[in-house]
Amino acid sequence: MTDRTAVRTGLLTVDGATLHHEVRGEGPLLVMMPGGSADAGIYDAIAADLADRWTVATFDPRGYSRSAPAGPVTDQSPATHADDIVRLIESLSPDGVPAALFGSSSSAVVALAALARHPGRLSRVVAHEPPVVALLPDPEAGRALFAAVREAFRRDGVAAAMTTMAAGLAPEEGEAAPGPERTAERGEAPTPEQTATQGQAPTPEQAATFRRMHANLPVFLEHVLCPFSGYVPDLVALKAAAAHLVVGVGRDSRALLPAIAAEGLARRVGAGVAEFPGGHIGLTEHPRAFAARLRDVLAAP
Repeated sequence: MTDRTAVRTGLLTVDGATLHHEVRGEGPLLVMMPGGSADAGIYDAIAADLADRWTVATFDPRGYSRSAPAGPVTDQSPATHADDIVRLIESLSPDGVPAALFGSSSSAVVALAALARHPGRLSRVVAHEPPVVALLPDPEAGRALFAAVREAFRRDGVAAAMTTMAAGLAPEEGEAAPGPERTAERGEAPTPEQTATQGQAPTPEQAATFRRMHANLPVFLEHVLCPFSGYVPDLVALKAAAAHLVVGVGRDSRALLPAIAAEGLARRVGAGVAEFPGGHIGLTEHPRAFAARLRDVLAAP
């Protein structure tokens, strides 16, 4: 019997980069895009859970981890990353059958760009809390926050940038304060120390994955955060494809910027909204429950 959780790795050459990708399971193709500074490893648990129903493809975005760029990394574009996704889909589904696509946080922005640019290649798109400031009640405040995060990184480094982001995304007075596991990945992957403080000491493989993702933070903070949060979605194209779009929001983060933007998007284009376990990083807080909820959303008629 074939082990459906066994990982098959590959490299795909795209314009300006070579993408490391990992494939598990059998069935319709589901591509899961990592957000923040994460890479394919962020989905190890979820991909294994879903491999009984889907061929689950995960990958390292260009310039991250094992996806080497052809030259120096510059400011990234959601449109370019969306085109990378379509190239990956074409390589894994050469018969032209549309694929399902999941993205969270910054990769949810890529999901929106992919649906707007390539609707025929996608059967269902789940965009979990895309932090698109153009859809906020006060877009300028959102742009100023992420610009301040990047400036803090340039001036004082990664830790200062993440502190600035956590403070800017803090809940209003009277709401529950986020724990360290949430503040750690409003734009990044958790560190081994943060995982250990949750009573889950990482395995050597997990520790290596977390170090790899943590090393992506400078690229994320300098070249991804502002261009992606500043992306202006093609609302006309998304409205035309709204039947294929589900906007995800975290049960515990609905008062925070990314969820507010997500629900604003759903209203503007007429897309459905699905609540997921946990907060903005529910996929790492509650991976089994998150996978179960994603299963239901993807399988819904």
